This record gives sequence, C-alpha cells and structure tokens, in this order.
Amino acid sequence: MLHKKSVQVKAAALLWLALAACFMFQAQARAGEPARPKYVFLFVGDGLAQAQRASAEYYQASAKGMDRPGIVKLRMNSFPVQGSTTTYSLNSIITDSGAAGTALACGVKTYNGAIGVDAGKQPVKSLAETARERGMKVGIVSTVSLDHATPASFYAHQPSRNNYYEISLEAARSGVNYFAGGGFKDPEGKRSKTEGDKPALMSVFKENGYTVPEGREAILALAKGQDKVLAVNPVLDHDKAMPYALDAQPSKEVTLAQFTAKGLELLDNPGGFFMMIEGGKVDWACHANDAVSSIMDVLALDEAVAVAADFAEKHPGETLVVVTGDHECGGMSLGFAGTRYGNYYEYLKNQKLSFLAFNERLKQYKAATPADKAKLEDVAGLIKEGFGLTLPTPADLEAMKGSPAPNEDVTSPADPYGMHLKAYELTMVEEAFKRSMAAQGEKSKDPAEYLRYGEYEPLTVTLTRILDSKSGLSWTTYSHTGMPVPTSALGVGAEAFSGYYDNTDLSKRLGEVLGGGKKLAAN
Repeated sequence: MLHKKSVQVKAAALLWLALAACFMFQAQARAGEPARPKYVFLFVGDGLAQAQRASAEYYQASAKGMDRPGIVKLRMNSFPVQGSTTTYSLNSIITDSGAAGTALACGVKTYNGAIGVDAGKQPVKSLAETARERGMKVGIVSTVSLDHATPASFYAHQPSRNNYYEISLEAARSGVNYFAGGGFKDPEGKRSKTEGDKPALMSVFKENGYTVPEGREAILALAKGQDKVLAVNPVLDHDKAMPYALDAQPSKEVTLAQFTAKGLELLDNPGGFFMMIEGGKVDWACHANDAVSSIMDVLALDEAVAVAADFAEKHPGETLVVVTGDHECGGMSLGFAGTRYGNYYEYLKNQKLSFLAFNERLKQYKAATPADKAKLEDVAGLIKEGFGLTLPTPADLEAMKGSPAPNEDVTSPADPYGMHLKAYELTMVEEAFKRSMAAQGEKSKDPAEYLRYGEYEPLTVTLTRILDSKSGLSWTTYSHTGMPVPTSALGVGAEAFSGYYDNTDLSKRLGEVLGGGKKLAAN
C-alpha cells in the first residue's frame, strides 16, 4: 500500500513539474521572451560564404550527371530560415578568424588576432561559458587544431591568437565536456614566450579529469554519457589539423559527422547541451585557391549539419541548429573570363589530391632531383593523377587550335581536349615548375610573383587555378574578403536569424536563447 502511495506521489510531482514548465513557457511567450531550446548547435564554416556553398551544390549536380544547370541542395541550404551576416572586424573590413571567432563566440567587435577579448584586451564571456552557467554541457569540435582561432574563441581569452600554448592550457582547464577533431600546435610550450614551468599539455588535461582515447575504434567506442573527453583524430597533418576530406582515409580516421554524432551521445543529459562544430579547412583550401578541396570539406561539414538536423527532427520543440561562416576566403567566383558564360563542373571530378597532398608528392621529386636536371615531363604522371590535367604533345597543340569555343548553353564541355593544357596554360605551368624547383623553400618578395603564386608552391597553385578556370571558377585573392556570409537556422528560435545583421548580432541572438551574456572580470 505504501509503495502504491509513493508511486502516486511521484506521478503527481512529475505532472506538477510538467505543468509548471508549460506555464513558464507560456509566460515567456506572453512576455515576448525567446523560447529556450534544450539543445543548441552552432556550425561555423571557416571561409564559408555563398560562393563556397553554391559551388558545392553545383558540384553535386554535376556528379549526378545533370545535363542542364541545376543544384543538389546542401542540407544547410534547405533550412527554413536564411539570413545574411556581415563580418568586418573592429579595425578592418576584412576580418581574420580571431576577430570573427570572437564576434561569433562573445558578441563584441575586436581587433584582428584577438581571442575572446574586447578592444581593451579584457576577457568577454562566450556563448559556451554562458551555456555552462545555465547548466548545459558543452562540446567544441573542429577539423583544424583545437587551439586555432575559431574554436579557441569559445573557451579562451588571449590578446593574440598565436599564444597557442596558453590557449591550450585554457582548454585543459575550461571544463568543456567534449573536445574533438584536431590536436594542439604547441603542446610542450616550445614556442611560448611564457617564463617558468611549462607542464606538458596532455598531463594537464588528464589532471583535470579528461579521458583521452587513442585511435579510431577507441573514439567510436566511447560510452554514452561519458564526461570530459578529448578525442583527437588519429591522423593529423603538420598543422595538427585533420586531413582534407579529399585525402581522408575512412578506415583510419573519424569524420566530422562522426565526431558530431559521438558528441550527441556524450553530451545528452537533462540539462541539454551547446555544441560548436567548425569546418575549418574550407578556409585553408580557399587560401590556396583549391576549389575541389574546399568543396569536399563543405560537403563534409554538411554531413555533420545533417546529423544535427536529424537530431532536431527527433527532438522537436527542443533543438536549435544555426549554420554560418566567419568570413569569405579567396574571393571565390562562379565564373571565369576564359569560359565566358560557361561552367563545366564535371572537370573538377578529375582532381584526386588536395594541394597539400600533391605538395607532399612533389616534395619527394624535388628532394631526389637537382634543379638543373628537373624536367616537367618527369611529373606529368603526378599532374595527371592529382588534377587530371594532361601535358600536350606538339600534335595535341596543333589539333587544339581547332577546338570549339566555350558554349554558354551547355553545362558539359564538348571539347575533347578540355583536360589538356592549352598553349598559354602550358607556358604558365613550365614557368611555375622552374620556380618550384629553384625556390628551395624560399618565398619570393616580388609583388608580381605573389600575384601568380601567393605564398604557395608555384606549380601546385598554378595547377589548381588552371583546373578551376577550366571549370568556370576563379579567385581574386589568397586571403579573406569582406563579403557577407549566409546564415541558416532550424528549430526553436530559428526565426531570430532571418534578415541582414552583423556577426555580433548573431552571437547576441544566440546569447538571448541561452540566457544572456556578461563581461568577465579581468584575469
């Protein structure tokens, strides 16, 4: 009998709590307060603007063999709310990722290079810190190193984004429940200017209660609800970032979508969670003017977005998903003078290596071959393998004189020599090859040469730009631009992200959803 009464009391208590929550929600609605979702996702595509999204959609359409112009929509572009966000920093129309990350994370304009601090170098509370105060668990996921500008802006407060060791120590002491993706650039403090004892980063993480699984299987086997996890991808590049999606080895690595799905398991709890997921290498590919690497990383980010969107469908009325970019990169244009009104995205499918992977292969040839003995023909096979481009023979060049002009009425090229280098392209490649072989790692200070190659391997960047131009894509810079970026939203409170607004406003709107944001006391 006692047991029966106890059950009745518990049932009544649960009913009362449910009614109280309902009344509170109705009161908030009447007062005009935003509904507060239990689960909040913020996806940041570093360097992701409209051109990067659109090129990925056209690429997918081409891959499906569409014979007329069309798109295959990204999941992020199918969200019901779409807005546009400005990205300028405190001191420049063109922001860096530090100022942009701080604007998104903390809602303040700051100088380029800042991490989680305002113009006076005073720390400012981030969305992640606000979420923790509200009792939510927090996840920070990125394809680049976890001490890089965007992820760091959500947990660290440093006057310079280059303070990698100090940033990584803040990560270890942050209490963030789930870190995943890339590694750390200066875990031993070798590049740090900090004086005195410099404890090894991994020991600090473990002292603060973090589990550090090693290997793909160990990461995927993490138990549901396990707290304080640092899950680093088993394969990292020289910058401690995950490889480009184009170069990924699925059997050895964890994808961004898998890291996101694992985050759902580990972070789900009665208090809800806030998770920031960054596709950081979209930006790096665009810096190098490598359209295919950019596109593949956009698609990898979109797969992670789909994980969150599917989760939102299973938790209606409890989830908010926001996708944005921190800035545009490369001045990517969906058009090129040489193809006039034509776009031939099917050429892009021939690229099999990112610019970085191609560099590594080229480095082997350079190491084994003196500059005066090097011949472009020696790397013809590598060029074909990496980018699908063919070095023409004299007979090819003669035959190509009669090749059809670009046809603006079709999406598929009619030119049988389309993937052959034209005479002027061959000249560009020969000059770049000589520069690559003679450079020995030196970066030219010649302004004209910078316009041709930036600070990249001359042969590689010339090949990516030629392939992109053949496809109808072009670039204006090796840096960021001041273009606004699209923002997409789905779920509870999504309507707040429509319209045209600043990146600081995006952060403030998320802050309202999470429960406010105040300046931190100075350290």
